[in-house]
Amino acid sequence: MHEDVSQSPFFPVGYPEHVQCQFPYHHFYYPYPSSHPLSPPITFVLVHGAWGDCGYWYNTAEELCKMGNTVFTPNLPGHGRDTNKAVSHEDYVKSVIDFIEERNLYNFVLVGHSFGGTVISKVAEQIPGRIRQLVFMDAFVVRNGYSAADEIPPEGKALWAELAKKSPDNAIMLPFQIWRETFMNTADLELATEIYQTVTPEPAGPLFQKLDLSAFYSLDIPKSYYYLMEDTAVPQGEQYGWHPHMSSRLGLFRLIKSKGDHMTSFYTMPTMIANNLVRAGRD
Repeated sequence: MHEDVSQSPFFPVGYPEHVQCQFPYHHFYYPYPSSHPLSPPITFVLVHGAWGDCGYWYNTAEELCKMGNTVFTPNLPGHGRDTNKAVSHEDYVKSVIDFIEERNLYNFVLVGHSFGGTVISKVAEQIPGRIRQLVFMDAFVVRNGYSAADEIPPEGKALWAELAKKSPDNAIMLPFQIWRETFMNTADLELATEIYQTVTPEPAGPLFQKLDLSAFYSLDIPKSYYYLMEDTAVPQGEQYGWHPHMSSRLGLFRLIKSKGDHMTSFYTMPTMIANNLVRAGRD
């Protein structure tokens, strides 16, 4: 077992009573002095993507907090301990807004990873005055009136629909080989197998829900796109890739690039991710 995985308080996982997030919402705070020369302390709200929950932020959150930052990691409905898959995209957005308002957060950097990009886009529409910067981390920047499922190749969309139809609760469980080659293509087999144990079926409804993003595309909130260059969760290139295919929809944005695939770097290079999130979120 990889040491950084086994030492996480969210491990072991794989069953309803053993999921990554010990609590529906988790707030990371570590009283370490700041050791980061690039930025004064930043408050981050990190929103996870599909086939995961807030637990995969654990190592990155710890590194961010060692730098003197404050990090919040809300868990979306239907993920973590919440096994109810009958959720909507509106439920996701409301849960994040409620989380932010309950903690009276302002002037924070809102980060969305993967499918979390669709969530932070809608959150930003409703509470733009609270947000300092939006960061899309290999995240969907969906066209107005489209769904996340509309942004992947037709064969992938058809597979999602087929898997959802076969499930008892309209949820999608990715087969291991697809997970391994698209989400963790740079990981060794041992790590990919361990992390796959944390994967639970993803609610299908929000993936196929078409989103009105007209208000989002009129916002003047500063935006960044953090692109991990070995990420093949969507095929690389002009037609489907994260960058520049999706990132260019943001208009003016700050581009941060690094090595890494869709999920492996959270477990093997959290310091790198933390440093780049600071670069993406600082003034």
